[in-house]
Amino acid sequence: MSNASSDFASDGPHIRVGDDAWPVRVVRHAQSRRYRLVFDGARGELRLIVPRRASERAALKWADEQQAWLAEQVGKAVLPVIVGPGAAIPFRGVERRVQWTATLPRAIRLDANILHLGGPAETVGRRIERWLKAEALDLMARESHEIAGAAGLSVGRVRVGDPRSRWGSCTSEGDLRYSWRLVMAPDHVRRATVAHEVAHLRHMDHGAAFHALVDRLHDGDVAAARGWLRREGRSLHRYRFTA
Repeated sequence: MSNASSDFASDGPHIRVGDDAWPVRVVRHAQSRRYRLVFDGARGELRLIVPRRASERAALKWADEQQAWLAEQVGKAVLPVIVGPGAAIPFRGVERRVQWTATLPRAIRLDANILHLGGPAETVGRRIERWLKAEALDLMARESHEIAGAAGLSVGRVRVGDPRSRWGSCTSEGDLRYSWRLVMAPDHVRRATVAHEVAHLRHMDHGAAFHALVDRLHDGDVAAARGWLRREGRSLHRYRFTA
């Protein structure tokens, strides 16, 4: 089984820091005489400043060797949010407050911007995580089939997981896999990712025909969705559902 797809959020070079692949924006500077790394913690972005005529491959190799500095910077980037009673988490792009009341049923009920649930307080985080995964699978399976059907394409299995360095993937057999954390992003961002992966059912590359098809399949601004994921996507991984 070959996997010929895609990281919707992060086309371009990456540097692996520990278990995570961080996107790198290479910036050529006419006055620069050496390589320089800059970490933008707010955006979760590494910038690699290189001389105008320098080899990008050599610059990336140098950057990859700066693991001590990278680990220190990345470690300060995003503080985790432990999800439990009273916490706030995004769901479909809107912040929702976790309201736990011991006497309520264990099942989660969304009412406006409140997630109501009861049951054991110590399992609140895990139950919310299971609920988010189920919502993500239901939404993206339905959207995958809808978008593919409109283009005359056939979808295989649709699954969700929790990868760190990609938001979706497509196999040559037509199976699609998404990060369940996309259910926390705004609807237009999630749907653009689905359109991106569905387009790979026809084009297993990132050529001009592929991008044209993504634009036709998505009912919004693809560039805006990509921009949101570049700016905000890593923050979706800050939410932890067990202490």
